[in-house]
Amino acid sequence: MVQLVSDAADLATKLTDAKDKLVIIDFFAKWCGPCKLMGPFIEELANEYPDVVMLKVDVDECEEAAIEYNIQSMPTFVFLKAKKEVIRFSGANKDKLKENLLKFK
Repeated sequence: MVQLVSDAADLATKLTDAKDKLVIIDFFAKWCGPCKLMGPFIEELANEYPDVVMLKVDVDECEEAAIEYNIQSMPTFVFLKAKKEVIRFSGANKDKLKENLLKFK
């Protein structure tokens, strides 16, 4: 299941709750076309890999979190393990998303 993050404090709580699991944060915007294209694929991955924590952060509603992670474009995917960033990339690249999920999970 993909979890929608409500604010920076909610993000911090979800990261703590994830412990050592892989966390993928999808920084998106509702008005972003490529973000909309990735949405169903992210849901599929969340269902296929329930041991991976999938979070969505709306950059317009959670501006503080977007600033904290220095998000410049959408979608940007940030991969974390034990709260430490292992990789990030921007753009609607399904293959790269799945490849990195498999690499770091």
